[in-house]
Amino acid sequence: MRITNISEAKTQLSALIEKVLAGEEVVIGRAGKPLANLVRYGHSDKKRIPGALKGKIKTADDFDTSPQDIAEAFGVSES
Repeated sequence: MRITNISEAKTQLSALIEKVLAGEEVVIGRAGKPLANLVRYGHSDKKRIPGALKGKIKTADDFDTSPQDIAEAFGVSES
């Protein structure tokens, strides 16, 4: 793994993208320390189905109720 500095990455972006497309790992860093990975975009062709989780997610009855101490801390206490 070779770390490419930010300045070099700016001037060589097209070449770095070609390396990523060829399967190479590209790491961009500063002062020899890794900061970011340049990775190939992976789009899923799986179609989303609206309502697929219907009946599988439950919301607690007190979901909209804040504990008294937290409500007071935010200045929204009803007492």
